Amino acid sequence: MRIFDPHIHMTSRTTDDYEAMHAAGVRAITEPAFWLGQPRTTVGSFTDYFDGLIGWERFRAAQFGIRHHATIALNPKEANDPRCREVLDVLPRYLAKDGVVAVGEVGYDAMTPEEDTAFAHQLDLAARAGLPAMVHTPHRDKPAGTRRSLDVVRESDLPPERVVVDHLNEVTVELVADSGCWMGFSIYPDTKMDEDRMVALLRRYGTDRVLVNSAADWGRSDPLKTRATGEAMLRAGFTDAEVTTVLWDNPVAFYGQSGRLNLDPLPGFTAEAASYEGNSVLRGARPER
Repeated sequence: MRIFDPHIHMTSRTTDDYEAMHAAGVRAITEPAFWLGQPRTTVGSFTDYFDGLIGWERFRAAQFGIRHHATIALNPKEANDPRCREVLDVLPRYLAKDGVVAVGEVGYDAMTPEEDTAFAHQLDLAARAGLPAMVHTPHRDKPAGTRRSLDVVRESDLPPERVVVDHLNEVTVELVADSGCWMGFSIYPDTKMDEDRMVALLRRYGTDRVLVNSAADWGRSDPLKTRATGEAMLRAGFTDAEVTTVLWDNPVAFYGQSGRLNLDPLPGFTAEAASYEGNSVLRGARPER
């Protein structure tokens, strides 16, 4: 089973997670810029974070045989903080970087006027940069947030096939299916979606324009939920080809619109002492070979 996780926050994960993901069949990922759990108070804290996503984290993933891509944005929650709004001015230079395959996560948290402004502005940046966009739907009042998100997308210059609306569930999926946008689902141990509910939706809506991700942030989450979904699909009678469509072909098709995917195969963990800015994933003395 070959897997491309289209939305996973590896900054929050350990090297053990990378090893387990590779063993489970994960060969490529996309990591969106997101809320880190507490407020960031300066633009510099964002640029350091963005540099980490396109630098160290891409290096770290490669040491475990996984191709790493990123999406860059001012996330919806922090769009409400006036200390963070200048981030919008530095985004264009990051959207031109290698390995950045979309603008995201953008969208809504509390559906404020400030979020409206940041959302529309970043969709415009995506259109001008020739990139797709990843839309975060709010955790509260999700149906209203999804409808409002689709309205903003329709008012933008981005065609729906260049937008994924993420964190969907049984209540919101039909809205997005009818819009022409891609449908994103985050599979969690306790919240959002689980693999069996995902299988039920795949039976109803099919495998076209569907992205399944683990999200796997700093909360209770599981970076192997993409693999668990593939196994659940097989148990439910889906074919190997249908599993490949959902877990590999669809993410490649969506992010391939950026023209920046690198899917060249890598070896798994080799214990080689490669380094990035003088830092290695290894710790301690290494025996002579």
